[in-house]
Amino acid sequence: MARIIAGVTSSHVPAIGAAIDLKKTEEPYWKRVFSGFEKSKEWMTNAKPDVVIAVYNDHASAFSVDLIPTFALGCAAEFPPADEGWGPRPVPAVKGHPALASHIAQSVILDEFDLTIVNRMEVRCYMLGRAIRKAVQSYPEDLRVVVMGTGGMSHQISGPRAGLINSKFDKAYLDGLSRDPKKLTRISHLEFMREAGAEGIEMVMWLIMRGALDDKVKEVYRFYTVPASNTAVGHIILENLQGKTKSKRPSAARNPAPKRAAHQANQTVVRSKR
Repeated sequence: MARIIAGVTSSHVPAIGAAIDLKKTEEPYWKRVFSGFEKSKEWMTNAKPDVVIAVYNDHASAFSVDLIPTFALGCAAEFPPADEGWGPRPVPAVKGHPALASHIAQSVILDEFDLTIVNRMEVRCYMLGRAIRKAVQSYPEDLRVVVMGTGGMSHQISGPRAGLINSKFDKAYLDGLSRDPKKLTRISHLEFMREAGAEGIEMVMWLIMRGALDDKVKEVYRFYTVPASNTAVGHIILENLQGKTKSKRPSAARNPAPKRAAHQANQTVVRSKR
């Protein structure tokens, strides 16, 4: 049986990819950002996931204003690099896991999450995480799965509040992911945008990751720094505690509470390079 062993969140900033490609990672401004992920790279090497489920919002790379699905699920065999403003990155295409992705699609649709909605509607991000967890656990292959939530943290890129960063809100949100995710499900969209900026609403995708974990988790690592291209960069690694099985490889655990949070999100199921 497939099982979710951990959840990871990280801000996504197009300029970070450009800094790597332009070999700027050792410059003082960027070194502060990249140094915060050294432990994460070591953790990922040791965790050895077979599959990663990445949750992210599309930066007008795959969709346009003509078609904006509330949720989309990537089921392809591979995904080519997108152009985030500096041209497609010089990295290999990401290998998908069509079998697991198709299984998740069937399972979450039966749990009443419509993955093909075009008009905007309220969707329960945390409960979608629970549905993904249920889908993964019913997949027969022995797979170690890590769920990644991306986006945020606080930032606003336009308007009178452009440049807004709210470190207090961000750090409280990280605390909630680790200790009280139920509290986070009660944050309204208006509160997200008021406290974390218009683009801060991306943090609802972290709730999808958290909903996929067990009730009790172990916080393995946390990193927070500001700014990175006018964005607060947050990152956390949470491992399940209770889901240990007698399988060949170890596992982990964590769980839920309802609340609705609506935002466009894409999910891509990809094979992890080991």
